[in-house]
Amino acid sequence: MIVEAIRAHPHNFWLILGGLLLALEMLGASGYLLWSGIAALLVGLLTWLVPLGWEWQGAIFAVLTVGSAWLWWYRLRAGDRTRPASALNQRGQQLIGLRTRLSEPIINGFGRLRVGDSTWRVQASEDLPAGTWVEVYATEGITLRVRRAVAQ
Repeated sequence: MIVEAIRAHPHNFWLILGGLLLALEMLGASGYLLWSGIAALLVGLLTWLVPLGWEWQGAIFAVLTVGSAWLWWYRLRAGDRTRPASALNQRGQQLIGLRTRLSEPIINGFGRLRVGDSTWRVQASEDLPAGTWVEVYATEGITLRVRRAVAQ
């Protein structure tokens, strides 16, 4: 009974399958079912417009699913190349470019710097007195590399 209904109206099968896959995607499949659902909808529309055998329907569904998923992956990959590296959860990296005053002097190349509610170990190529304007230009682990900066 169901098989005869699918043979009589194959576009309904593909449209229902596409809707189910998209509904399952909304429940949290993380994108895995999105492209299969869209491919099933497209096969349903194509089958509605042009009668195709089930072999062609399956082949078109497979090609559309793999092709659209690959294109989406390629687009995401290309976008990651143009985006600068994330400094999320890397507090030291987020401080690069910061200009502030030293809270303690730098002696023998090392000192401390207060940033917000925390203090950071700093390293410089020269000794500097407390209150000197410095700029953070790099990090090495939890040590900030600083240099003398022009006062703001």
